[in-house]
Amino acid sequence: MKTTLILTSCLLLIAACSTAPVEVNKGPVHARTFSYLAPANRGVPQYADNRTEVLQRVQEAITTNLVAKGLSKVDSGGDVTVAFLVIVGNNVTTASLNEYFGYSEDAAKLMNKVHEVDTDSGGQRGYYEAGTLVIDLINPKTQELLWRGSIQRQMLRQLPMDQRLARLQETVDAVLKSLEVEP
Repeated sequence: MKTTLILTSCLLLIAACSTAPVEVNKGPVHARTFSYLAPANRGVPQYADNRTEVLQRVQEAITTNLVAKGLSKVDSGGDVTVAFLVIVGNNVTTASLNEYFGYSEDAAKLMNKVHEVDTDSGGQRGYYEAGTLVIDLINPKTQELLWRGSIQRQMLRQLPMDQRLARLQETVDAVLKSLEVEP
């Protein structure tokens, strides 16, 4: 009995340590410039025919927000590196668009966390598709995660493009709302 209790406690501790945080805020981010994590050239899978356009639109929305906060975008070597992850899930599958997030374990852990929530939606019936956006700000010298924000919203594919872009900007603005930037 005692061995079972100790083993269960150890498993719970390991499980708690292995989850990626959804939100991280270590106070104001001190930066004047930002650049994006350079994507690896992995090739685009056939099922992701509009992946490049989606990631470009997300990057444009993030840039608009960060410039409004007083940061300047540079091609590389910014004071902070911006990484972002798009997770698209429904009642059946979950896919990750992680070209601009890097190869950290967090991408898989966050995708698994989203998948668990989406597939165990508390008795919700019918088809439900949601997109999750995770944005990280990283110190490029130390690789320390300085700030992470995320949001999940229902995907509305039937919207005209101008409304989709406005909704995307609103989503990015909601994620970055709590980000404080100081030079």
